[in-house]
Amino acid sequence: MGRDFISFLNASPTPYHTVDNVKHKLSKNGFQELSERISWAGQVEKGGKYFVTRNASSIIAFTVGEKWVPGNGISIVGAHTDSPVLRIKPISKKNNEGFIQIGVELYGGGIWHSWFDSDLSIAGRVLIKQDGKIIPKLIDIKKPLLKIPTLAIHLDRDVNNKFEFNKESQLLPIAGLSNAAPKANDTNLAKEHSKGGCCESTPISNENFTSLQTVVQRHNEQLVELIAKEAGSTVENLEDFELILYDHKPSTLGGLNDELIFSARLDNLTSCFTAVEGLVESSSSSNSLKEENGIRLVSLFDHEEIGSSSAQGADSNFLPNILDRITGLTGVPEKDLESSIKSYILESSAKSFFLSSDVAHGVHPNYTNKYESNHKPKLGEGPVIKINANQRYVTNSPGIALLKEVATRGQVPLQLFVVPNASPCGSTIGPILASKTGIRTLDLGNGVLSMHSIRETSSTVDIEKQIKLFKSFYENFTTIEPTILIDGV
Repeated sequence: MGRDFISFLNASPTPYHTVDNVKHKLSKNGFQELSERISWAGQVEKGGKYFVTRNASSIIAFTVGEKWVPGNGISIVGAHTDSPVLRIKPISKKNNEGFIQIGVELYGGGIWHSWFDSDLSIAGRVLIKQDGKIIPKLIDIKKPLLKIPTLAIHLDRDVNNKFEFNKESQLLPIAGLSNAAPKANDTNLAKEHSKGGCCESTPISNENFTSLQTVVQRHNEQLVELIAKEAGSTVENLEDFELILYDHKPSTLGGLNDELIFSARLDNLTSCFTAVEGLVESSSSSNSLKEENGIRLVSLFDHEEIGSSSAQGADSNFLPNILDRITGLTGVPEKDLESSIKSYILESSAKSFFLSSDVAHGVHPNYTNKYESNHKPKLGEGPVIKINANQRYVTNSPGIALLKEVATRGQVPLQLFVVPNASPCGSTIGPILASKTGIRTLDLGNGVLSMHSIRETSSTVDIEKQIKLFKSFYENFTTIEPTILIDGV
């Protein structure tokens, strides 16, 4: 399973690629795609398996038990598809001291000094004109294109004492040498330059007016040509793009016994991979849903690293809307649907449970004083339950009791984590969705080192343990949940 995870990491340099790869995995295992743009009446059936995307960077997948009754509970695992990265700016063309440079914008709270001297490539989503429509294409250059070089120690003798840099002017990648660039003689580029907006003397007419500078005017010409070629298009059909820089060095197994994973984006592709695998494995056999009376669901969101406030983030209406759609669709007479669906949503929410899965802070052997003495999660020893009295994580004792039974049935060891009182605590999508939906929630995740670095470290066996945990959660939730009584009977 570790090698499968490595393949997934290497094929998923951006949230768009992550969702695309998840879609292919689900489709291969009998899941059908739905669209938010149409009614789902008659589309969702008992025993069925489905998925829906939003912005192609967030995805929700679910299975419906054959004994599902509207108002029953839903077992949910949630994670996020994004990671701290550098993104190409809307106008990125830069040249300085004979170097071609690319303007980038910081996304999320990365350990930005780890990006220096790494071989960087580019991937993301490109919008192209084709047959009178604008359609998306995913690209991955898969070539070391960029570098953010450090300053030689001879010119900065204090660099080993304190590495400081200006994030606007010094965290700036170089893409090549200006004197090595070929002259712009491509006819498509010439057409783009003739379209107005490139210089003040260009006359504005109906023929050459454009509301915004074209991509070739805003970005380096060679970069634009490379992007267009990778998208299978031409420069003149390139409308816009959202491109991300990533570490070109592939993810790999490491350690003396291949017990470690060295990779970018472990936060949080770890949870995306294990959640989807757990859902697929729980519904893979022909009779896996025959006795199920609930719905099993995975929700993977974009934009967690920047607060989740977007149309496709965890703080959006994406999950609530999907829950609205599916809670009353199966088994309800059409004439009674509208009047009864609100009640069903409320009943289902009260009986459901959400596992908010994000990576956890594994104990660092060189910085043990940064951890609370009794809460030092170890890599390789199972998923970590994350607890915070101030509700940065929303775990509570009923949730721990439920997950403990799930883990016992799946034979998965668990660990506990709280931050020291003197340390700030990060947060997850858990508090957001718990308050938005009223669904009981627990925060957990696999331990990693170097969280938010360009290169993180985790355990191979923890991948298998988390998949087993999620599989057990899906298979056993509807029998365990009624036995934990907190509010009423």
